[in-house]
Amino acid sequence: MGLKGLAGCAVVVTGGAAGIGRVTAKRFGLEGARVAIWDLSEEAGSEAAEEISSAGGEALFARVDVTDAAAVERGFDEVVQRFGGLGALVNNAGILADAQLVQARDGVVSGRMDEDVFDRVVSVNLKGVFLCGRAAAARMIQGGRGVILNASSVVGLYGNFGQTNYVATKAGVIGMTKTWARELGRYGIRVNAVAPGFIRTEMVLGMPENIKAAMVSRTPLRRLGEPEDVAAAYAWLASDEASFVTGAVLSVDGGIVVGT
Repeated sequence: MGLKGLAGCAVVVTGGAAGIGRVTAKRFGLEGARVAIWDLSEEAGSEAAEEISSAGGEALFARVDVTDAAAVERGFDEVVQRFGGLGALVNNAGILADAQLVQARDGVVSGRMDEDVFDRVVSVNLKGVFLCGRAAAARMIQGGRGVILNASSVVGLYGNFGQTNYVATKAGVIGMTKTWARELGRYGIRVNAVAPGFIRTEMVLGMPENIKAAMVSRTPLRRLGEPEDVAAAYAWLASDEASFVTGAVLSVDGGIVVGT
């Protein structure tokens, strides 16, 4: 028996061509949702949509740059036209560009985070969430209900070395989530955030073994999370089974925040 309210629900998953986004899109498809996968990678995005369709679900892929307001608006118009409405948005698209704020040795500054590196991450991870959330909310209001789910991170809660830009965006997403929950609740729209910990994605698997071992040792459950763990959280929050949950930040981290 699937989660209540997801069958037939039109769901947009940004950054849905790979990693957590792809697994999330697949989970919604298995729940009977009608899934729109947005990404910049046309080949991977089309493959992800075909994977859902071949399993008996309904999915489409669209190349949408979440930093482009006009493209975002067009994308939602297409989803509404194709699926007859909009039930949920998973704001998953995000990038990394790590660097220390300032590097120094023996009191001599040797490097700083470049402004363009800061701006690129903010543009996708924060502005992109804003643009998609704004466009989705306008259409959900017309439908009388909806769910917006934003990808934060545990680093948005406690910070992380070398990630000023990324942490700033993920902390900002939490602030936007709580604000939108206050503003949009009167229209029947719920807004929540998910804060993953160390998840077994390609990026994490490519790290040195000693780094991965350190991640596991800091996690009380003593394992890396799976993309399916995060996808399950998104699916539950989007379902009617979470109908009284809004403004929440759900940590899917194996307890790493309490373990540090």
